[in-house]
Amino acid sequence: MSDKDKTPAASAMWGGRFAGGPAAIMQRINASIDFDRRLYAQDIRGSRAHCRMLVRQNILTPEDGEAILAGLDQVLAEIEGGAFPFRAELEDIHMNVEARLAELIGEPAGRLHTARSRNDQVATDFRLWVRDAIDGMAAALKGLTAALLDRAEQHAATVMPGFTHLQAAQPVTFGHHLMAYVEMIGRDRSRLADARARLNESPLGSAALAGTSFPIDRAATAAELGFDRPMRNSLDGVSDRDFALEFLSASAICAIHLSRLAEELVIWTSAQFRFVSLSDAFTTGSSIMPQKRNPDAAELIRAKTGRVIGDLNALLIVMKGLPLAYSKDMQDDKEPVFEAADTMELAIAAMTGMIRDLTVNQAVMRTAAGAGFTTATDIADWCVRTLKMPFRRAPHVAGSLVKMAEDRGVGLEDLTLAEMRTIEPGISEDARAVLGVDSSVASRTSLGGTAPLRVREAVVAARLRLEEDGR
Repeated sequence: MSDKDKTPAASAMWGGRFAGGPAAIMQRINASIDFDRRLYAQDIRGSRAHCRMLVRQNILTPEDGEAILAGLDQVLAEIEGGAFPFRAELEDIHMNVEARLAELIGEPAGRLHTARSRNDQVATDFRLWVRDAIDGMAAALKGLTAALLDRAEQHAATVMPGFTHLQAAQPVTFGHHLMAYVEMIGRDRSRLADARARLNESPLGSAALAGTSFPIDRAATAAELGFDRPMRNSLDGVSDRDFALEFLSASAICAIHLSRLAEELVIWTSAQFRFVSLSDAFTTGSSIMPQKRNPDAAELIRAKTGRVIGDLNALLIVMKGLPLAYSKDMQDDKEPVFEAADTMELAIAAMTGMIRDLTVNQAVMRTAAGAGFTTATDIADWCVRTLKMPFRRAPHVAGSLVKMAEDRGVGLEDLTLAEMRTIEPGISEDARAVLGVDSSVASRTSLGGTAPLRVREAVVAARLRLEEDGR
């Protein structure tokens, strides 16, 4: 994509300035049609809006406008029908469409490009494409959120160990754990919505970099293409790629969230944990070890996160040193965005499928929730509440009880009252009631806590947010 805006010809698209044709290697490095053909629908949509505006402004005759619009319809049908003759020597999707339009309708095709440049044309096309990608990704994340909410509601009271440092810390519920990912995905959707709002300005009419002398109506083309307004500065209009960077940034953060959940699925499905299992639909076997069921979908999501992060880094590096306005470097803005969008579409679909597919081993989770002295904090809290003990002292009492149980090879709940009183004489029989995992999670009733009551409330609230604002 560049500001070479003359009528296309197979030998020299950029007109009379050049006497000879480009070297073969120049054609190869310069062409982008192999990847930017994905912009065809957006390119034709933008051309239609531009054509109609030119007619309304008396820059094109109605007859030329009708011919152009009819020709664009035919070009679109050919592309969608697989009959369009893409040509590398025409460089990009814009020149391919225009050249075919000229073959179909003749001279009026050359008037379509009045008052625009490939610079503002590609900026418009790319914004439209990224906007569509954001909408698709947001819808996919809504489906993943719904799957997480269904599971969280189902397992609002299913006890499991909560971890810090991957060490058993305190009992939580599986529903509470999944609701943490609902919050993460909600922020991902919010970031996408913010990015969409900022990108939703039209660069069309910025022309090559300085605007145009023709009496165009930029507000009209912006409105027809669903933009909120035209961009305010023509230099920024053709050179800005913040919208692509924001999309990639939001995608990379979302991919990290998917990767964290994928990592947990890998851990949970292992023989050492056995918290959950996945069916044949989302696992593979081993060529020599028949007992194995490998969580390959989750592992691949972890790996693909690196690709999305790499896509973000690639475009950041492309853009970091570019002077205003347009430089050919920006031709390389699309491939990382296309790859990230494709990768995220696949990863979100796979994660949604796994969440709906998994089987929860509640008995194993419950047993693990009570191992590792996970209710030690509960006895410390009891000491604070009942004995009015300073909080800084209470963990020392609980820690001494843990050491006693550990030395004797039993759980906290297996210590006798007499044994516990050798550590703290004020401990009474009712303290033993707080040592069960069910009472532990039920007691965590603070806002955002793991108590089943709070988890169910959180599910209801999240469903309402999803219905009302999509987050």
